[in-house]
Amino acid sequence: MFKETNTQSKMPKISSRAVEMPSSPIRKLVPFAEEAKKKGRTVYHLNIGQPDIETPKCVLDKMHHLNLKVVEYSHSAGFQSYREGLAKYYKKLNIDLDPNNEIMVTTGGSEALIFAFQVCFEPGDEIIIPEPFYANYNGFATTSGLNVVPVTAKIEDGFALPPIEEFEKKITSKTKGILICNPGNPTGYLYSQEELNTLRDIVKKHDLFLFADEVYREFCYDGATHISALTLEGIEDNVVLVDSVSKRYSMCGARIGALISRNKELMASALKFGQARLSPPTFGQIAGEEALNTPQSYFDDVIEEYVERRNIMVDGLNKIDGVLCPKPSGAFYAIARLPIDNADKFCQWLLEDFEYNNETVMLAPATGFYASNLGQNEVRIAYVLNKTALHSALTCLEEALKVYPGRV
Repeated sequence: MFKETNTQSKMPKISSRAVEMPSSPIRKLVPFAEEAKKKGRTVYHLNIGQPDIETPKCVLDKMHHLNLKVVEYSHSAGFQSYREGLAKYYKKLNIDLDPNNEIMVTTGGSEALIFAFQVCFEPGDEIIIPEPFYANYNGFATTSGLNVVPVTAKIEDGFALPPIEEFEKKITSKTKGILICNPGNPTGYLYSQEELNTLRDIVKKHDLFLFADEVYREFCYDGATHISALTLEGIEDNVVLVDSVSKRYSMCGARIGALISRNKELMASALKFGQARLSPPTFGQIAGEEALNTPQSYFDDVIEEYVERRNIMVDGLNKIDGVLCPKPSGAFYAIARLPIDNADKFCQWLLEDFEYNNETVMLAPATGFYASNLGQNEVRIAYVLNKTALHSALTCLEEALKVYPGRV
């Protein structure tokens, strides 16, 4: 007689890092949106920053008429001609850069920030980020073994930079950097020269890195101008810039970004990570390089369009009883405080249970943009739809708030 044995194999365990990796608060409600569409409902997507603005014609023409015989690897730092083109672009912003060792082309701004984190931090180090912040920063930090330490910006202040004292309270022996997004995702806030000088002083005092995500720099409104962290004097080796073509040229799918720093040791180390992934996408680089030829008239038209969309959305929100939404000075996002009990439940309810004239709206719960369990009654809105759709989405939201069971 043979003894019966349990032949069922045990599953190997995945890593703790995989378990801790957060889901995207922007995309986690997609299944509910898909079900709503199966019911025949129109869903207005205000949850994600996918512009409906057309990609520049020069880029599309270039891609249509490509005559490549072989799609080759590029240099791990990106095509030389593209890096030189980027250097000329920054020169117009009064920023001098060496295309050979201060600019590295990456697979989107995401890869740029991941490379920067892996170069600049040890596992267990801390990075301070004003919250609410772009939700994927959490994921990038988890990938690199970092601990995010939030400093909370308040909606009542329009999400201005928190006082310097709040930063000082959070700095420990493990603090190695500060990360900002300017103009901000998800708030649309644009930092002033005074605020950037405050950050410069903190960075210099504590010998920190300053990571600046400036992918929305072209989109500044009401006469405001963008000030790059690369222009801050006295911390040239501390500043690490993240850039991307995604929103600037409305070509999110190209997946091309850039990591930029005057810190030569940092950039040389980042290139080793770049070599490990071989090279950034060839087609995306061709598109990105051609996009540098985009005329200023394109941006003038886009900015005018976004200002109109912003005014429709933000002014409309503030007319709804119980809603507070600061007016952004840049990007194409806004955070709104709603008279609701729970943003996650509300956003799911909109897709599962609500319709107005067979229409509903998809929002991003703001809880995913905070690291300190805040934002329970806030949502992020991306005003990237056409003006007619924004008016309809506002109507849906106003009607939804009248009947939502968890209204407060």
